[in-house]
Amino acid sequence: MKSLLRFFALGAVLLATLLSVSACFPLVASGVVMTGFVAVDRRTSGAMLEDQAIEVKTSARIRDAFGERVHVNVTSYNRKVLLTGEVPDAQDKERVAEIAKNIDNTSSVWNEVGVTAITTLTERTNDLIAAGRIKADLIDAKDLFSNAYKVVVERGNVYVMGRITARESKRVSSVISGVTGVKKVVLVHETITEDELANLNAKPAN
Repeated sequence: MKSLLRFFALGAVLLATLLSVSACFPLVASGVVMTGFVAVDRRTSGAMLEDQAIEVKTSARIRDAFGERVHVNVTSYNRKVLLTGEVPDAQDKERVAEIAKNIDNTSSVWNEVGVTAITTLTERTNDLIAAGRIKADLIDAKDLFSNAYKVVVERGNVYVMGRITARESKRVSSVISGVTGVKKVVLVHETITEDELANLNAKPAN
C-alpha cells in the first residue's frame, strides 16, 4: 500500500511540474501542500472547511490589496495560518500579516514571508520536486502517518503544519532534512500529547 501511495505522490508532483512549465497550470505557489491520499486528518470536519475558507478569503484579499506585486501563499491548518512567499519590503510583510489576522476564524498567523525578489519558475519547480520527494519519503516512513502533516516548500525551506506529538516532530524533521533540495525545516505545528493522539486515532473526526 505504501509503495502505491509513494507512486501517486511522485506522479502528482511530476504532473504539477509539467503543467506549470507548459503554462497550463497557474503556479500561484512555489510551495506544495500535498495531502489526501488517505483519509487521515487530525482536524474536525468543521475545522477543515473553515481552513479552506480562510485560505480562499485571505488569498483574495491579499490579491486585491497588492495585485501581482507580491507572491504570497496562504496555508491554514486548524485555523492557524502560515504565510510564505515574497514581498518587496518590510511594510508589505506587515500588511500581509494584518490582512490574514483579520480574516474570520483565524486564530493565529505565522508570517514567514520573505522580503526579497519574487521566485523564478525554476525555483518554484525545484520546490515542487522537493515537495514530492518529501511526501514520498514520509509515506515510506512506517512509523509516521504521512497524511497527518501539511508540508509547504518555499525557496528550499520546508514548513510542517499539523497536530503533531514531540516524538513525531523529531522524526518528521529527520526524514525531511535528508531530502535533496531542502535547506531548512521549520516546524509551525500544534503540539499534542501521545494520549491526545491515541484519542484522535480511536475516533473519527466530526
